Amino acid sequence: MEFTLLGAAALAAAAAWLMLWWEARHGNADRCSGNLWETVLLAAMAGLFIGRLATMLANGTNPLTNPGDVVLVRGGVSTMVAPLAAMAVFLIASRREPVAMSDGIAAAALAGLAGWHSGCLVRDACLGTATDLPWALTQQGSNVGRHPVELYAAVLFAIAAVAIAAWKAHGRPPPGVPASLAVAAAAAIRLVTEPMRPSLGGGPVWFYTAGIVAGLIGAGWFWRRARRGRGAAPT
Repeated sequence: MEFTLLGAAALAAAAAWLMLWWEARHGNADRCSGNLWETVLLAAMAGLFIGRLATMLANGTNPLTNPGDVVLVRGGVSTMVAPLAAMAVFLIASRREPVAMSDGIAAAALAGLAGWHSGCLVRDACLGTATDLPWALTQQGSNVGRHPVELYAAVLFAIAAVAIAAWKAHGRPPPGVPASLAVAAAAAIRLVTEPMRPSLGGGPVWFYTAGIVAGLIGAGWFWRRARRGRGAAPT
């Protein structure tokens, strides 16, 4: 039993807050009237909670009779249910301006995921499948080199977060595009790193593939909508 999931969650929250703080200083996170930080925190907590419950139920653990297992994590958090729940709660909370709010947290959400995956250092759960690469790490008491797959994911999420934040600061993308690309980037990073995670069933590859497709379709639709709007504007 362990509480280290809370440490990973704290790193995720800190990374998301820092990104929102940086963007606010550069005018990227103030295009909506809702409180981005409060909405992000609500959605993240709801996603983690619902994702944890889903994992407990899938493993045959009754959360009503074992409430301590919600925090004393043995089987992790569902990587499919948690993000879907978080996005649903976020959209409900920002229903008056979902596009602006979603764009506002696009980079922060990716930064939060970078913090979450870097939390493997707290949880001692960074390693994946075996590899002979020179930067491979070994578990205590083992000579088998393994991919530090969670650190790969953390770095990739951080790069994606900085790229979207910089684009928002200097490129002024059409509304809806940053959020859509953030979804596609998150799904792509998980899809790329999934084969390096120990898994009996290969992981939810279809789920991440669907996320990439949905994000790219969304980005294309919002971009085309913005171009049509500019074309219809009076000269």
